[in-house]
Order: sequence, then C-alpha cells, then structure tokens
Amino acid sequence: MHYAILITVIIAAGLSQGLLLPVISIILEQRGVSSSLNGLNAAALYIGSFAMTMIAERLLAAFGFKKLMQGGLVLVLVCFLLFPVLPGVKTWFVLRLLVGAGDSAINYAAQLWVLLMTPAEHRGRNLSFYGMSYGLGFSLGPLGIGLLKFGESAPFLALSFLFALVLLLAAWKLPDSRPEKTAYQDSGAGRFSKVYKLAWYALLPALLYGYMEASLNSSFPVYGLRAGFNEDQIAALLPFAGIGGLVLQLPLGMLSDRIGRKPVLMMAGTGGGLAFALLSSGAGFWPAMVLLLIAGGLVGSFFSLGLAYAADILPRDLIPAANVASSFHFCIGSIIGPAAGGVLLQYGYGGEVFILLGLLYVVFAASGLLFSPKRKN
Repeated sequence: MHYAILITVIIAAGLSQGLLLPVISIILEQRGVSSSLNGLNAAALYIGSFAMTMIAERLLAAFGFKKLMQGGLVLVLVCFLLFPVLPGVKTWFVLRLLVGAGDSAINYAAQLWVLLMTPAEHRGRNLSFYGMSYGLGFSLGPLGIGLLKFGESAPFLALSFLFALVLLLAAWKLPDSRPEKTAYQDSGAGRFSKVYKLAWYALLPALLYGYMEASLNSSFPVYGLRAGFNEDQIAALLPFAGIGGLVLQLPLGMLSDRIGRKPVLMMAGTGGGLAFALLSSGAGFWPAMVLLLIAGGLVGSFFSLGLAYAADILPRDLIPAANVASSFHFCIGSIIGPAAGGVLLQYGYGGEVFILLGLLYVVFAASGLLFSPKRKN
C-alpha cells in the first residue's frame, strides 16, 4: 500500500515537469519571446532542483521522508495556482525555480526511500518500476498542451487539482518514516570524493537523462513549430519518448539484474544516441514518432539504471551520497539542456540539437570501456 502511494506521488511529480516544460515553451514562443530566453526560462525549473539538492539530505534527516515529500507537494501546488495569476517571463522564472525545488524534494525523498528498502537482487526491477512511474507522469504531461484551447490557465488549474488530491492521499496514508542513522554516519564532504572515485561512470546516466529530458521537452516544441508541426501534432509526438521508456524500463531493469548494469547502459546509450541523431534529419510525423519511441525506450531508464549501478558498486553508507550526486547531475544536465538547445535554435541550428544529444550518448557508451568498478567493501 505504501509503495503504491509512493508510485502515485512520483507519477504526479513527473506529470508536473512533463506538462510545465512544453506548455510554457509554446506560450512564450507564441508571445514572441526569443528561443534563447525561452530556453533559459525552462532551465529555471532545474536551477530550483539544483538548489534543493544542496539541502535535501539535511532536510530529510531533520524531517523524514513523508514530511519532505509533503513540503514538496505543497510548494508545487501553490506555484501552479499562481502561474495564471502572475503572468510574465520574470515571475514565471521565479515560479519555475520554486516548482523545481518542490519536485526535487519529492523525488529525492521517494527515490532514496525505494533504494534503501530494496534488496540488491531486485534493485533493477524495483527502481525500474520507480522510473516507469515518473516516466508515465512525464509522458502524460505534454497532453496538457491540449488544454490550452480552454485558456492559458487551464493546464495549471488542472494540475493544481491533481496535486491537491495526491497531497491528501500522502498525508493520510504514508507513515512518518525516517532514514536509518547508520546511512549518515560518514557525513563529511570526503564521502563524495569516494563516491566519484568508485562510481563515476554510474553517475553519468543521471546527467545525460536530465539533459535529454529537459532539452527534448523545451526544445522540441519550438523546433516542431518551426518545422511545420502544429500544436496537436507536437502534443501527440512528445509522449512517445516517454512511452518508449515505459515499454522498455522494466525489461531493461530485469536484464540488468541478470547480465549487469554496465553492458545494458552501453547498449542502450549507443542505440538511443543513434536514434536521436536520426531525428535531426527533418523527419515527418510518423518517422519522428518511431524515432522518439526507440530513443526514449532505450535511454528512458538511464537514471534508475545508473542509480542501481551505483548502489551495486558502493558500500551501503555511501548510497545516500550517491543519491545526492545523481540528483545533482540530473539538475546540471537539465539546466544545460534547455540553455544549449535554446542557443542552437536561436541561431537556426534545429537538427543540431538532436545530433549533439545523440553524440553525448554514444560518447558515454564508449567511455564504459574505460571503467572497471572495484568490488565494494
């Protein structure tokens, strides 16, 4: 029951980000805001996430899993109610900062809760379920573009109502649980250097996943409008990256339990990178849908697989630090993605957004040949 509620909370967190990025990108594009400023505004969501990552561990130790998640839900709910009331690029930048902080609090508490309660032999499977939940919400989010026909405030109000329901469910049913103190015994900054020394390769997938997710959902709507797709076609296409992730998340997780995380990550990175690069060719609606399905399917589990790989490699007392580092990398990638995509689009480089994305995944796969993890103590 508690696991099911956690899954519901994560679906809502994914939905908020999946809706906010393309909806605001389209609104600002239609208002004539430049692509570079549009991309910078999208990055605000992840700047807020980055800021929360810096303090999430201490907040979790002080308040516990449930209260940290509730605080994040309340913050996101209030911000979505304020978007229609406070329109404008500057105020929306601030609100997106706060939404990013709230979503980061939700995700940090939930993913560490799942990670610490899961036995090693089922880690790939259970974290894949977690990733599928977030992916489901993120995939459904762009469907909120269709609500714009009822007014710019409609998507924000609809999501506010959903978050209110999830908040009530979490407050009513989740236990007031706290992390084990033993998981925080090594609290010095030196533990992060240990994490990077032992598991640097396992932390890169979070960086790439953040870059891909934010870049795709902020840059593709603008690219699509300029390539001749209408709003309904963009709303229909964007979920297919998430749908691919939903389809392959669990199989890839279970496969990684059997043959190892690194071979699965290298294979998925190579295939996903090639699919993203092909998307740059100016494909029509149906080819673009297939390529997004393949690319999203192969790399949609990168965050959960990378975190599971880090947990395989590291001693238990370093797992919370790896969770912080993965969240940090996700935020950095998510900030860079929209900013880089916005600059490329600003100067007329549309397809190059996806060539760069594909190249990053292929380079990651090749760098796996340089990584040989030590047996954890």
